[in-house]
Amino acid sequence: MAGLLRILVGVIALFNIGIGLMFLANPAGAAAGFFLSPVGIQGLATLRADFPGFFITGGVCALVGALHKDGRALLVPMLLLAIALAGRFVSLALDGMAPTAVPPMLVEAAMISVLALARRSFGR
Repeated sequence: MAGLLRILVGVIALFNIGIGLMFLANPAGAAAGFFLSPVGIQGLATLRADFPGFFITGGVCALVGALHKDGRALLVPMLLLAIALAGRFVSLALDGMAPTAVPPMLVEAAMISVLALARRSFGR
């Protein structure tokens, strides 16, 4: 089971690192996939700074956790994703439900679940 979880965590890691790298290489294109648009040069700079900071940090920590079977490293992506998911719930409560709201929430919840299972498995 730990081997399968290491692979799944590795996939999560590469997925998140890939998203972060897309924001570095093509921030406007990546932002469109997240229903965002930059405002001027500073908007592009913010997309290149904040989104890679989130996704690459979480991805690298997940990769470290998978490679070293280190459950402590998985706390970082778990916390990042949990805060993002909580923000989505706040948005639902304050702004209402958009037709596109559920899929990213399911992806985040699934990643949190895999990371939590892996953390528990790696701790043994």
